[in-house]
Amino acid sequence: MLDVFTTAVSRGLARLSRPALLRWGARVGWFYGHIVRHRRTGALAALRSSLPELSGAEAVAALDGMYRNLATNILEVLRADGGAAEHEESLFSVEGEEHVRAALARGRGALILMAHFGSWELLAAHAAHRGYHLHIVAKQFKNRAVDSLWNRLRQRYGVSVIQAHEAARPVLRALRANALVGFMLDQQRPYGQGVFVQFFGRPACTSPGLAILSSQAQAPVIPVFMHRRADGGHHIRVLPLLAPPPDRTPATVLRCTQRYTTILEREIRAHPSQWIWLHRRWKTQPQPGDPVALPE
Repeated sequence: MLDVFTTAVSRGLARLSRPALLRWGARVGWFYGHIVRHRRTGALAALRSSLPELSGAEAVAALDGMYRNLATNILEVLRADGGAAEHEESLFSVEGEEHVRAALARGRGALILMAHFGSWELLAAHAAHRGYHLHIVAKQFKNRAVDSLWNRLRQRYGVSVIQAHEAARPVLRALRANALVGFMLDQQRPYGQGVFVQFFGRPACTSPGLAILSSQAQAPVIPVFMHRRADGGHHIRVLPLLAPPPDRTPATVLRCTQRYTTILEREIRAHPSQWIWLHRRWKTQPQPGDPVALPE
């Protein structure tokens, strides 16, 4: 039933012009943020605590932009599924793609440092559209029907999905095949399943998996972000590659995970409305005696 409904919605969205789609994204985002108000209070508190330099009005505007961007993201993915040309080159500008090519020329693949930032699902789909062999490490949605549907959409775009709870071996196989593996590093981990790094001045429990896998495979990490431009298109920003950690000792893994997190923070500071402040990113806190990374 969900597939039938989604197919009908996708076909309907595909008939919309792009300006109309953006207007619908703004309307749905407003409804989600102001009427449904999903986690609005907590998200606004997190944004204000993280960016105290913003005025009250600026913080609210950034939060409203987040809801608008999130709704538009979903509509864009569904519209592309309905057959719309969401990958027209005019919709995308790319900066730094030579870093990806340089990494793949080494023959060990690359791990892509990503976040729930901008249009992250469309970023993965567009990378596959450009001919890159891309896998993404993804957590399961709590709703199994939604999880099945969303993974089907990803695979239709040419993106392979690696389940996060059993990722190590598939990731290493993909890297040996000189593929790209997207790794989200902006979600909190339960106590005992992460390391504590500084994120906006507060300890945040973070997966050590990116640093460990990079060291084990000797594959570089490439930070890649896509934010929405003022005209509704997208700008993809590829940063210079980060060399694999020299070892997998706890101190090295902690230091590298902090480095990756600092890069995420800088990108979010530059475009605060593009990150999903709905995450309870600081839910897990360290206990006395737990190592916490020093800020870079």
